[in-house]
Amino acid sequence: MKKLAESIRKVGIIGNSGKISCAPLLSEAVRLITRTGRQVFCDEASAAMAQLSCKTSPDTAALTKVVDLLLVLGGDGTMLRVAREAAGSRTPILGINIGGLGFLTALPSGEMARALQAVWKGQFTLEPRVLLQVSARCGGSLIHANALNDIVISRSHASRLIEVDVRVDDEPLTTYRCDGLIVSTPTGSTAYSLAAGGAVIFPTAKVMSLTPICPHTLTNRPLILPLTSTIEAKIIDPKPATMISADGNIISECSTGDLITIRRSPRTVRLMHLSGSSFCDTLRRKLHWRGAYH
Repeated sequence: MKKLAESIRKVGIIGNSGKISCAPLLSEAVRLITRTGRQVFCDEASAAMAQLSCKTSPDTAALTKVVDLLLVLGGDGTMLRVAREAAGSRTPILGINIGGLGFLTALPSGEMARALQAVWKGQFTLEPRVLLQVSARCGGSLIHANALNDIVISRSHASRLIEVDVRVDDEPLTTYRCDGLIVSTPTGSTAYSLAAGGAVIFPTAKVMSLTPICPHTLTNRPLILPLTSTIEAKIIDPKPATMISADGNIISECSTGDLITIRRSPRTVRLMHLSGSSFCDTLRRKLHWRGAYH
């Protein structure tokens, strides 16, 4: 990766503009990058929040077109937003965690200087991550959305089960009566799907998972499906209201008869990891696993 590292001359920085505590870290990132002779670009929201004097772009999509590396300072929520907005771009994304668990970020904020030094030396790998896309006609409106972690079909605030008829690749699967369904990428397997009893999946696996949330039928277990699968979910019961969300963001409310289609998105994002890191190491650190390792 040494040759690729030498080509990184313009670095984009995006922070969590909703956290003022992120401002000093943004300023420190600018200092660390500019002292190497590289140019720094920011999105307008981050630059305004941290009062940075650097070139700006209006949003993430515009930023990816002018930089060689995107440095994201925040938690998994910030990473998810940036990943969706950068989807389809080949610009690598390096996440520095200032949030909580941080499965998508490479390192904690205290190691940012070391991380950037490793990047300049080419001590990193790039890993493509798939996204899901959902399309549906709800309430007469056609909706589309992408997600790096998951698409969730769930009940509203009412304490009643929803009823959803599911087909996979045009074959009947089952009718779920449950609190909701989670369709997850491998990247999202450590998020909501894990909390609902789904399997942890290596992010490079060519699969997606379908995990019911609190199913009424106890034999309704999480499923691992080929990444080529198309999932169709038809809303059966009119009450309670059924919601669709992508990466935790509600995108629509659905009614009886609405059909929701979920499949792999043609777009990907490229995440940067420092050499020596691994998914097994991430699981041990983030989930506090122990075992016979040194």
